[in-house]
Amino acid sequence: MTPINFVLILVNTLILVSGQFLWKYGMMKSGQSFSSLLGILKLLLSPYILTGLILYGAATVLWLFILSKVPLSVAYPIQSLAYVFALFGAYFFFGETLTSWKIAGVLLIVAGVAMISVHGGR
Repeated sequence: MTPINFVLILVNTLILVSGQFLWKYGMMKSGQSFSSLLGILKLLLSPYILTGLILYGAATVLWLFILSKVPLSVAYPIQSLAYVFALFGAYFFFGETLTSWKIAGVLLIVAGVAMISVHGGR
């Protein structure tokens, strides 16, 4: 796998995580609920939720391009770095707890991604 493909996968992953952060923030700010169809529609059209949906659409287009260049068995595990970005982002942006078990799990993910990135093409 070329370095540019690795960077594209990382960019795609960051776009996805950014979309998730926007959804989380939008849900925290929203007074809308899932109790009615109108409430759901208003929620989907709120700026943070809508922007997150747009980011997901952009990430999907980028992902299709990535899949045309990189084997799925290599690209998808690298995309699991989203867990790493989400864990630390949730800690810094939303004040969520960061436990030793979460950090250990993330280290295992990083180790797996490193193994696939280095030896994935073989």
